[in-house]
Amino acid sequence: MYQILIERKAQKELENLPSSVIDPIISALNNLKINPWPHGAKKLVDQDGWRIRIRDYRILYTVDHQSKIIKIYRIKHRKDAYR
Repeated sequence: MYQILIERKAQKELENLPSSVIDPIISALNNLKINPWPHGAKKLVDQDGWRIRIRDYRILYTVDHQSKIIKIYRIKHRKDAYR
């Protein structure tokens, strides 16, 4: 099982999301502990890391295989996620 680390910026972004998407995002974060590459996860092209889609929001993260740590660094609406 992997450990999830949420960076401070991503934590603030999570706290400011609409309440209707917080539960699905938290569920997706918990699922990442078991499978860091769920169905639909895509490797980022211009950045190091991966992304998963939850409705209109994106969770951007990196995976450290050796220490089994997933670092969440962005949780944003799709129009703002890659800026």
